[in-house]
Amino acid sequence: MSKISKNFSEAVKIIKSGGVIVAPTDTLYGILANALDKEAVKKVYEIKGRNLKKPFIILIPSVEYLSLFGIKPSLEEKKLLESKGITVVIDLPEEALDKLEYLHRGQKSLAFRIPDNEELLNFLKELKLPVIAPSANPEGGKPASDIQEAIRYFGNKVDIYIDKGKQEGKPSTIVKVKNELEILREGSKNIEEIKEILKGH
Repeated sequence: MSKISKNFSEAVKIIKSGGVIVAPTDTLYGILANALDKEAVKKVYEIKGRNLKKPFIILIPSVEYLSLFGIKPSLEEKKLLESKGITVVIDLPEEALDKLEYLHRGQKSLAFRIPDNEELLNFLKELKLPVIAPSANPEGGKPASDIQEAIRYFGNKVDIYIDKGKQEGKPSTIVKVKNELEILREGSKNIEEIKEILKGH
């Protein structure tokens, strides 16, 4: 049986060596794996039974990590990411498209979020890696709100489960700022709050 732990730091080694974990994000339980490891990303697609055309959201500890994807964020993108908890879709530069095809899946853009959760943020800082973080459920299923549900879904397919009790946060709001602000999914923050952040208040 996969290990169950209360402690995030036990998962650092696992992710660094290409493993897959289930842990709470700043919204719901997610399946986390190293976003820079092609095989680990492939594993998560298989575990979830995920539509191969749909990219995963990527969690990063700071805006600096976008440079790993060849991205130089605009001022607006930076502001939204640094306000934490908002998922921002950013177009990839032409020269990164081939290399990152396994992540963008033909969409030519990726979605990033700096999580609004201190413990998870510290874990990412210790890990020093971006992680993919889809919700912990098979494609089309209801996201697991506790570890027992996640175990029923994935059993031994996951290397470790980080148990932090019941998680019933709202999914994050997903935005894109190109020529204008576009809300792709409204979640934990509404359009007014997002406009305030962009105004710099």
